[in-house]
Amino acid sequence: MDYQVMIVGGGIAGLTLAVKLASCSIDVLLVEKDAKSGLIYKGELLQPKSLKILDKLGVYEDIQQNWESLPSIVMTEYDQDGDELELIGKNEFRYDIIHSKYNTSVMIPHEKLKEILFQKAKLFPHFHHIRPGKFTGFMNKHNRRIAKVKTSDEEIAIEAGFYIGAEGRISPVRNEMNVTLKKYSYNHHFLTVSFPKPPSLKTSSIITTQKRFLGLFPLPDDQVRSVLLIKPGEYKIMRKEGLESFYHTYIELLPELEGFVDQIQSWNQVQLMIPVRHNVSNYIQDNCVLVGDAAHSVHPMAGEGMNLAIQDSDVLGELLCWMYDTSQTDPIHLKWYEQVRKPRAEFVSKLSNQAALLYSFPSSAWQKLRMGGIHNTARNSKLHFKQMLNTSGLGIWRFTLMDRMKQIGLLPHFLGSRSISPYEQEKHFFTEIENYPWLKLGSDQRRNS
Repeated sequence: MDYQVMIVGGGIAGLTLAVKLASCSIDVLLVEKDAKSGLIYKGELLQPKSLKILDKLGVYEDIQQNWESLPSIVMTEYDQDGDELELIGKNEFRYDIIHSKYNTSVMIPHEKLKEILFQKAKLFPHFHHIRPGKFTGFMNKHNRRIAKVKTSDEEIAIEAGFYIGAEGRISPVRNEMNVTLKKYSYNHHFLTVSFPKPPSLKTSSIITTQKRFLGLFPLPDDQVRSVLLIKPGEYKIMRKEGLESFYHTYIELLPELEGFVDQIQSWNQVQLMIPVRHNVSNYIQDNCVLVGDAAHSVHPMAGEGMNLAIQDSDVLGELLCWMYDTSQTDPIHLKWYEQVRKPRAEFVSKLSNQAALLYSFPSSAWQKLRMGGIHNTARNSKLHFKQMLNTSGLGIWRFTLMDRMKQIGLLPHFLGSRSISPYEQEKHFFTEIENYPWLKLGSDQRRNS
């Protein structure tokens, strides 16, 4: 069986790429090992850049019918003494500070997004899929890579021009490539679960004390996704104490959750997440490419993992379409993908890591430092815009040393605070050529002809 591109992994990254390639009339095979979706929590938060990409793929309206728009993030800080909470800080970060059609974040059930993308892919005759089918490695035939895929009935040999590893953190394609993996671990875990949403909860909310972090993200159908930071080993203690201990932790931070969080009936509904961060040394080797968590995973604090995967697939998809359209299918051109995506993914990885560190140390002194930094960033229009732009994926505007001094209070936070005009904002958005630099080759050739 021969295809132009074989994608291993039928998650959001693989499906996004498959839709793009099939729309370019590229014969693409998607191989997914699981016959049906599992119960493991996966990303549900879409950032503005991802919305822009999905709009370009023609699925924006379908997603809009199934999303919950979250235009801002409200961050509330309490001083906790026993069960008593004293409000000491409240700040709001708004996406509409960004001058763009795509100036909100949204929540959409992960499996619903996968289904929308899968149905879109099936509209194209160049899309093919095997599910369930497990990629088991490569063999060489006449100095060419041949993929081995095991189905319930047989093992199939598949030859493709390019092989894409989009399987997630545990990537068999990555294991076949000559890459090194740098991993980082953290001093905390998370519990995540969805339950009915109280009417008062309208947007993303992060509630913190000296020792606690609770994130609440409304979903469609009056549900809310919750993320609770815990110490390693605390999950076992909670389970021993019973679900009442779990309910109490939520309700003491937000009393309105009483009658809602306690609708969770079993620990089987609650998932333990152990955050890790990793980056690979290179995304490509010959005609093999890594996208999404196969190439990089980030701390889940900022909700960026799925968005990085979508952005990877957008750049790689555009590149492969260009390569086949111009008959320039030498794998050497894959360098463009890595040159664009690797520094951006590592930038976001550092941002997510910094966000994680803000909540990693349970002390009043650290809380005071964190609260001051958040407050000063929210109150300064320029810093506020930088924070939301960097989060959105639409562009990058790095914080300077002077910015950091304002954030920690060494300089007045209002210094240099001013609204950023749409014209100035545009200078920090990624341009078409920055996203797809190989297109410049065609422009240069036309100018020289």
